[in-house]
Amino acid sequence: MRSDILALARARGVMIATAESCTAGMVAAALTDLPGSSAIFDRGFVTYTNAAKIEMLGVDPATLDAHGAVSEPVASEMAAGALARSQAQIAVSLSGIAGPGGSEHKPEGRVCFALAGPDGVHTQTVEFGALGRDVVRAAARDHALGMILDALRALSAP
Repeated sequence: MRSDILALARARGVMIATAESCTAGMVAAALTDLPGSSAIFDRGFVTYTNAAKIEMLGVDPATLDAHGAVSEPVASEMAAGALARSQAQIAVSLSGIAGPGGSEHKPEGRVCFALAGPDGVHTQTVEFGALGRDVVRAAARDHALGMILDALRALSAP
């Protein structure tokens, strides 16, 4: 999947940015593991705390207060903020509860994603389940990479 992202982003002249909370840079690391990734990866934001989301990405404190960090509205603002604060044309964000823990309203394994690009911001929530911290984080990384690949496939070649 990563080599497909690299090839498609290169072919389409697209740079990518990431805004990560629960994965703490795992998506950025996966993208930059490949030789030649500097042609398609602009930057990654690791915003583990609410303060970092506000300061680095411009997430509105009122959005955090109203919905909590693990929410589609916050993921949306994270992706939009990463796009606005980078040279990228596509930005993916994710915020979730990798575990252990969670609550009745926000269970362990819930991750909210957003992808910002030329056609706006699209969000989704995935319930991976209480599979353990490492498994949830790896699944979230892979899901985010899939979102990037899908977005690149939807773009026309220049």
